[in-house]
Amino acid sequence: MHRYLISKKIPLKIFFCILFFKCAFAEDNLVIEVGGESSGKIEITLLPNLAPLHVERIKTLANLGAYDGVVFHRVIEGFMAQTGDVKFGKTQAFNPELVGRGGSSLPDLPSEFSDVAFVGGTVGMARSNNPDSANSQFFIMFQPAPHLDNKYTVFGKVSSGMDVLSKIKKGDLKRNGAVDKPDFMKKVYLEK
Repeated sequence: MHRYLISKKIPLKIFFCILFFKCAFAEDNLVIEVGGESSGKIEITLLPNLAPLHVERIKTLANLGAYDGVVFHRVIEGFMAQTGDVKFGKTQAFNPELVGRGGSSLPDLPSEFSDVAFVGGTVGMARSNNPDSANSQFFIMFQPAPHLDNKYTVFGKVSSGMDVLSKIKKGDLKRNGAVDKPDFMKKVYLEK
């Protein structure tokens, strides 16, 4: 594309303006490299217009490497896959008794609920019963779950890798989706 623009004798100043404009407004994508029994990449388009505080938190933790090696600790077939417990969910210090109860050292976030529906590929922030308790954990939907609409913060949408998500090791329904020897986020990073 760049050669085409330059070869058509578009002034270099305009070319760089177009290129800069495109880059300046490109959305950030969160890339999750999955490890364990499953492997592949899940790409998530972040939605700062819906949940600026939550998106900033996800970006901060990804940039710090806090999500690297964190397990998918709760995975329910036909519902969702949950991860992001940076305190108790690391593969090297995995604590099955406590995973799902931890967060980061950063303060909890106020809710940023929206009218965006929880459908397949929607990414939402996990929380306790307190709507203002989201911290580091998040979940990715396999299928629609209207009972979550307007009750959890949506901060992203899977743009590619739903096939990888569907292969993540499922948990035991009798134990609320807890997973033995869970798959994990090998590496998590941002990409434009």
